[in-house]
Amino acid sequence: PEGLEAVFPREVGLFADTFPEETRYCFCGHVLTIAQHHGARLGVAAPVWEAALTLCKYFEKQKLNFWGKKVIELGAGTGIVGILATLLGGDVTITDLPLALEQIQENVHRNVPAAHSARARVCALSWGLDHEEFLRDYDFILGADIVYLKDTYPLLIRTLRHLCGPHSTIYLSSKMRQEHSTAVFYEALLPLHFASELAYRDENENINIYRV
Repeated sequence: PEGLEAVFPREVGLFADTFPEETRYCFCGHVLTIAQHHGARLGVAAPVWEAALTLCKYFEKQKLNFWGKKVIELGAGTGIVGILATLLGGDVTITDLPLALEQIQENVHRNVPAAHSARARVCALSWGLDHEEFLRDYDFILGADIVYLKDTYPLLIRTLRHLCGPHSTIYLSSKMRQEHSTAVFYEALLPLHFASELAYRDENENINIYRV
């Protein structure tokens, strides 16, 4: 038994369905501590994806100012992009499917001071289904690595059309995965509804940021 105990230690959570990870990032003078609950339940919503970090770096490089602006993040996952927008002054609604909200809320509590917590609202949004429950005419709409399932592209377009007003700006950061037809969304579908431009490209990571 002692030999088996050495090989198979009885650590709590060793074979659990999920395992937590905590990572620190620094953007725009803010240190963010982001929890990620990896596992089958959250799936792709659990990790901080490189496209989200690229978008945060872009905000830093461009010195974007969200003070007094209405902002919404779609498919937030960990919420890192929306949290940074909150810390940069925005009145931010951070959204994803219901299963991801607990992780987002945890990260909001970790990173947004209590004095500013009213400016970070976390809620569920299912594209193409309940988008009409949300305001129109957001100043900024943000999304990082949310263009990867072809069946959801029309739902995303429908949602963006509802959330936008004539003066809205959308920032979408995407890993340009050929197997997911990501380029088709940006080159063929999005231009049918919006004026868009490539604002930044990371050749090493194959990530594009579009200003829409």
